[in-house]
Amino acid sequence: MDIQPGDILTMKKNHPCGANEMLVLRSGMDFRLRCVKCSREFMVPRSKIEKSIRSISREEKG
Repeated sequence: MDIQPGDILTMKKNHPCGANEMLVLRSGMDFRLRCVKCSREFMVPRSKIEKSIRSISREEKG
């Protein structure tokens, strides 16, 4: 999957705060994500994230 910093991931399951959108801060073997609603940051392994993504939205630069 082509996931880059700045992308917003819509997840299949909600974060405990109720939001299901996460901002990608860093990608690699692990992802650093920030919850859009409560701004909590956390690290998740790539294998777990790729299974739980519903959609990826990216703002076009230009």
